[in-house]
Amino acid sequence: MLIKSVRGYKPSFGKDCYFAENCTIIGDVIIGDQASVWFQAVIRGDVNSIRIGNKVNIQDGAIIHGTYKKASTNIGNNISIGHNAIIHGCKLHDNVLIGMGSILMDNCVIHSNSIIAAGAVLTQNTIVPPGSIFAGIPAKKINEIDQNLQKDEVERIAESYLLYSSWYKK
Repeated sequence: MLIKSVRGYKPSFGKDCYFAENCTIIGDVIIGDQASVWFQAVIRGDVNSIRIGNKVNIQDGAIIHGTYKKASTNIGNNISIGHNAIIHGCKLHDNVLIGMGSILMDNCVIHSNSIIAAGAVLTQNTIVPPGSIFAGIPAKKINEIDQNLQKDEVERIAESYLLYSSWYKK
């Protein structure tokens, strides 16, 4: 794992986290408890701050970044960020699933209990209302999330990644 200070900022981490051997975490990054950062994921807090809450999994190949002097990245609690997703200068509230290969551009706000479908592209300044499912290029609201989908996808995946990371901590 590459942990690197830049511009006087050193990443810090909460308790019971898992970091894959080839993930990269740089600069002004604060990560909460029970988070996991998987293989080849990059969290690059060199140009702006990145704040990541508790029970967040950042899956293989995902990239988290921001824009210099314009857009920091804030990620809430109980969030899954799918393989190869790009989160750039956004705010993600709690209980969110970001699908594989999604791209979220500067100043997007993803409110709680929402799903961004695999491959979706959220253009700059997109606001996702609470309980929404967004998909497409550019992404648009396609549905509301129901309690079963919230449990079967958002909560299940977050819990699964706690289990998966425990396999690697032994």
